[in-house]
Amino acid sequence: MASSAVVKLVVCLAIMAVVVGAPLTNALTCGHVQSSLVPCVRYLKGSGGTVPPACCNQVKSLNSTAKTPADRQNVCKCLKSAYRTTRHINLNLVANLPGKCGVKVPNNTPIHPSTDCTRYIKYV
Repeated sequence: MASSAVVKLVVCLAIMAVVVGAPLTNALTCGHVQSSLVPCVRYLKGSGGTVPPACCNQVKSLNSTAKTPADRQNVCKCLKSAYRTTRHINLNLVANLPGKCGVKVPNNTPIHPSTDCTRYIKYV
């Protein structure tokens, strides 16, 4: 009887872990990625200058949130989608944004609409 209670407890804990952990798997939706980078839009549409601190904070936060290869690929795909829908973005500023914010990108791969997201899977 005691082992049956232990099994039930373990099953309940496992179910709770799945339910509680489920929202975390959806943390990096395109909506999340795009909304987190709103503080960068004015800078990216400009001609350069100083990156706003709020923008860099969001870039760093997004980088630390994207932990798995799937997360990183999703961020890449979302950024490419945002390029298509946002007009007048200076691609040179976009490519240099991670470095200006102190975020290292693998192999110095620039963030660009032509980036192959299947290969762009690792932030350093």
